[in-house]
Amino acid sequence: MSTDLFPPVAPEVLAEAVESLTARLRKKLDAAIEGCAAGAVRADGGDVTVRFGEDALVTLRPGPTGTVTTAEQALCTCLLAPRCLHRAAVLGAAPLADAAPLPDPQPDPQARSQPDPQAQSPAGPAVAPAAEQDAASDAAPADVPHVLTAAQRDAAAALWQAAAEALAAGVTAAGAVVQAELLRAAHTARLARLPRAEAATLRVVRGLRAARERSGAHRLADLTGAFRELLHTAGLLASGTAGPALTGTARRAYQPGGSLRVYGLCREPVLSATGYGGVVTHLLAADGSRHSVSDVRPGGPARARGAGSASVALGGAVLDHAGLARGGFLIAGATVSADGRLGAGSGVRATPLRGIPWTAEPAAALFARPAAEAVAGQLADRDTDPDGADAALLGCEVTVVGAAGEDLLVREVRPDAPLLRLRAAHPHPELPHTANLRRIAAHPGLVLRVLGRPDLDRAATLRPLAVGPVAGAEYTLRLPEEWLGRADLGYDLLQGSHFPPRTAAAPEPAPAAVAADAPDPLTDSPLWRVRRLLEAGVAGGRRAVAEAARTTEPITSYGPLRRAGFTAAAELATALAAEADRRPRDAFGRLTNPSPDAYAWAWLAASTHLAAAERSLVAASWS
Repeated sequence: MSTDLFPPVAPEVLAEAVESLTARLRKKLDAAIEGCAAGAVRADGGDVTVRFGEDALVTLRPGPTGTVTTAEQALCTCLLAPRCLHRAAVLGAAPLADAAPLPDPQPDPQARSQPDPQAQSPAGPAVAPAAEQDAASDAAPADVPHVLTAAQRDAAAALWQAAAEALAAGVTAAGAVVQAELLRAAHTARLARLPRAEAATLRVVRGLRAARERSGAHRLADLTGAFRELLHTAGLLASGTAGPALTGTARRAYQPGGSLRVYGLCREPVLSATGYGGVVTHLLAADGSRHSVSDVRPGGPARARGAGSASVALGGAVLDHAGLARGGFLIAGATVSADGRLGAGSGVRATPLRGIPWTAEPAAALFARPAAEAVAGQLADRDTDPDGADAALLGCEVTVVGAAGEDLLVREVRPDAPLLRLRAAHPHPELPHTANLRRIAAHPGLVLRVLGRPDLDRAATLRPLAVGPVAGAEYTLRLPEEWLGRADLGYDLLQGSHFPPRTAAAPEPAPAAVAADAPDPLTDSPLWRVRRLLEAGVAGGRRAVAEAARTTEPITSYGPLRRAGFTAAAELATALAAEADRRPRDAFGRLTNPSPDAYAWAWLAASTHLAAAERSLVAASWS
């Protein structure tokens, strides 16, 4: 079902509309939503109308921001309005809007935080809405003492209950009514100032929608991870033992940064599952601290492609993002967020600087540390904060081995280095990531520098953002002088002239078997049995896990886990299957519906252990 014509709808508006329906109308809601897109008509003023027969016409009238934020902006002409099926169905067919930030309860006149006009939407390298990213990345350290209020604990408990019921239902049964319960709980969490829990809930609801619509962007593994994050966050918050890292910070606070001298590293396209697109330019300060400038707005792939050469909105600067990626800024009156994003307030002034090559400091330090050490540090940070920010950029010098499907296999230039897999950061056909990797794969033995972000969920996998030649190497890239020794894989298209001619001194191509037999500890380990059980629970609900327990003997199914040393994983999977198949009876011996609470805890325990085990395998694959 296409939702392109519909304006985004605030989650609380949809939740209220579904809650007002009678039980009889709720049963018809999913079928009514499916037929909305075909009858939608957009007027010149931005209003969207959907007709249901002769007597019912639903009109969505978005506000100045283009979002339906109040119940009065969704009207229906039928006699049952506003408690009618037509209005709820149209609201359910529209995409979910990002929650607007709440005002500070007690503004501190001494605090000097500054809003950023760039932060209209996702502003970082992840492909998620800004509210989701900020809630995960701007939190305070987890070890700071923190006391939750009674309202926060109650909101988290309600969110846990809604998430547990959605998990027990699975994608197949988690229709609009179940999603509305999640949205209602998310709104309560928002009012209780639990932005991280709210953001996690919105990710789950969007994932459920994509799965039920069979969207091409849906990945069951992503939805499984979203459920794990939501249950983990809500469970700890409800217990009252969570630190401020799990509470989160909805508003991106920009603090004074004084004078900064920053240099461009590369550009990265940004694509969001909610229709946003743009660019983030990664910067490095003279002291080695990481910064970024972003330009992300509604528009999708076309916006991401064009934003790479858009002007930088920072302190009246005259550079575009392409120039900043190979240049720099001297910034006076800088404002910086907790994750290094530079604000564009009225007091900021920026003067362009000449860029530096990757071989000069401070950029050279990114390539001085072995990749395995850098990844181990990032995995340790994720152990402390499992749902924290995205992986940081790292650099390494590699030798091209060959292609492995759409991926590129390389080997780090150091003794006993393992094979690394370079996977396109954005495989969308409108961006040149995949095409550039194919061109590089056609030159086995090529030596080059790679700057990218490790994929911490996959074995020895790097998402490259830019590449450059290795100084002093004969068989390496030959880039134009104006590119300053690097090519942004998401924007610059490598040509034949950028590669050296094959000579007698060029290394011989690697055997095809080397590329085909690249080891993958995650795929080769028997942990896939636990992963399949967890994903079956997300897709089919509690019933699917129970069926799996009835069709196979636990010893047969999880024996390979025990023989491989994953005893805890086998025990947790067995406990999950047993809990899913539990059929309690009342005092008269009649079967009753089991509470989803114990099942959700069993699923979360198995999922959390699996994530930790996979992180250990990922760390080992880099060494």
